[in-house]
Amino acid sequence: MNDGQNMNDGQSMNDGQSMKSAILVIYTGGTIGMKEDPQDGTLKPFDFSQIKEEVPELNKFNVRIDSYTFSPLIDSSDVEPALWVNLAELIHERYEDYDGFVILHGTDTMAYSASALSFMLDGLTKPVIFTGSQLPIGVPRTDGKENLISAVEIASAKRADGSAEVPEVAIFFDARLLRGNRSTKYSAEAFNAFASPNLPPLAQAGINIRYNTEIIRKPSAAPLKVQTHLDCRVSILKIHPGITPAVARHSLCAPEIRACILETYGSGNAISKDWFLDIIKEADHLGKILLNVTQCKSGTVNMNLYATGATLKHSGVLSGQDITTEAALGKLFFLMGRSDNNKWVKKMLEKDLCGEITA
Repeated sequence: MNDGQNMNDGQSMNDGQSMKSAILVIYTGGTIGMKEDPQDGTLKPFDFSQIKEEVPELNKFNVRIDSYTFSPLIDSSDVEPALWVNLAELIHERYEDYDGFVILHGTDTMAYSASALSFMLDGLTKPVIFTGSQLPIGVPRTDGKENLISAVEIASAKRADGSAEVPEVAIFFDARLLRGNRSTKYSAEAFNAFASPNLPPLAQAGINIRYNTEIIRKPSAAPLKVQTHLDCRVSILKIHPGITPAVARHSLCAPEIRACILETYGSGNAISKDWFLDIIKEADHLGKILLNVTQCKSGTVNMNLYATGATLKHSGVLSGQDITTEAALGKLFFLMGRSDNNKWVKKMLEKDLCGEITA
């Protein structure tokens, strides 16, 4: 891990009895870990080594639960790729010690982090479950306790052959387990803050947790490989009425930009005016990687459906299919970090690497 990110050593919350599984709970920051200070009434992070006192229901699991807290804690809006690198390295270092990992994370950028780690943890055979809450765990009506309890249960769940029930990076929120790289935050206030419009939940928590085994990915036999080199030279250009040539040219053609995610209308449509198409062609001529992602929460890019989409395709723009913007960003960071060859990156962008697009 990078020396610049200070972390506390894992603290065991085991009571000493024999355990079936071992789970590492990693607290990066966010609302879920806050508790009201009785002295001044402000919300402050609490000691996760005492989590079983705050959430006594965890004592009923026949699971060893250890905690690991980032220091300093990171607000969700301040998350950067350096956090993803530290998380990936931490999981790699502790991989043989635990059966699963639960990452407590702020909600605003959780889908970005879950998407990025799904690419960075190549050959994952154990659950990495992100969760958080809309209300602090130490206040009445919190959704944090239920989210944490279910995330721990899912992270420790095994099949009859002893393999993990969900060997994926996923997000658990409000009774639903969603594939991390298919998730997006769509509500700032509701408890069901996350959605996965183009893929059903991996699991649904009710009286029992029902797993959708048909769509849960099967792990490969290859050992876990962690890629921590990310190339972040990516811009996001949201197509909108009134966009100017100067704005479009900077996002698409600036020398510091290697790739641009075009958030387009509907099934992949954009401006049909000559000035815009000329800038697209200029960016393609410069070797930029251009990826078309729909602004719509649900659906897929189909650049063969309308003339404007077809023009983009012929000008060098790739279809992002039904990928989310969060996953597109993580995928580009990951692929560009692996190679300086833009042609190879473009080829790999069209492939389903870890369930991020519908193959």
